[in-house]
This record gives sequence, structure tokens and C-alpha cells, in this order.
Amino acid sequence: MAASFSFSLRGFGALFALLAAGLALSGCAGVSETIAPAFADPAKYELYDCKQLETERKDLAKRTADLQRLMEKAETGAGGAVVSELAYRNDYIAVRGQVQLAEDAWRRNRCRETPPEAPPPPASPAASAKSASKSGKAAH
Repeated sequence: MAASFSFSLRGFGALFALLAAGLALSGCAGVSETIAPAFADPAKYELYDCKQLETERKDLAKRTADLQRLMEKAETGAGGAVVSELAYRNDYIAVRGQVQLAEDAWRRNRCRETPPEAPPPPASPAASAKSASKSGKAAH
């Protein structure tokens, strides 16, 4: 009787552990958004100017996308959800916290995106001919 009771307790404990792990993994996405700022230094972007913030925001967006791709790739393998959580979730949460703080500093500083630089206009055929004839004269 005691052996069957201890076996049922172990079985119940294992079932409880599996359920708890499943709930923890399924709730990570929602929790990570609220916990993310706790994993980042709140004063990190205080002295950044708009140009520095713009560069940092682009770098953080790239890092976030890279981590998301790595997590998705890990989830395709056997035990992928667990591997994804263990290998990448903490980094992802930390980066999301940095993103949030950088965005707050961006708004606080009233920054605006820098317009992309226009490429130089193509050289006209007449200008090309002149430069070619000048280089030909210099060679003689």
C-alpha cells in the first residue's frame, strides 16, 4: 500500500511539473513584455542625442529580428520550444527592454528619422566625354 501511494505522489508531482512548465512557457510572451524593462539599464540612453538613438534603434531592431529568427529555427527541432526558451529568451527579453527604453528616450528628445541620402545624380554623357579627353591628354 505504501509503495503504490508513493508512486502516485511521484506521478502526480511529475504531472504537476509538466503542467507548470507548459503554463510557464505559454505565458512567456505576455510576461516578457511587462518584465523587459527590468532587464535593461534605465539610464543607458539618458545622454544619447538623436543621431546616437537612431543608430541604436536600428541596431536593436536588427538584434530583435535575429533573435526571433533563432528562436523560430530552434522551435522546429525536437524539444525546440524548451531549447528556444533556454537559449534565447533571456537575451530577447533584455533586448526588448532596451528597445522600450530607447523608444522612450527617442520620444522624450522629440527625435525624427533622418531622411535617406539621395544618391548622386548620374554623370551626363558630355561630362564623361570631357573627363575622358582630359585623361587622354594627360597620358600623352
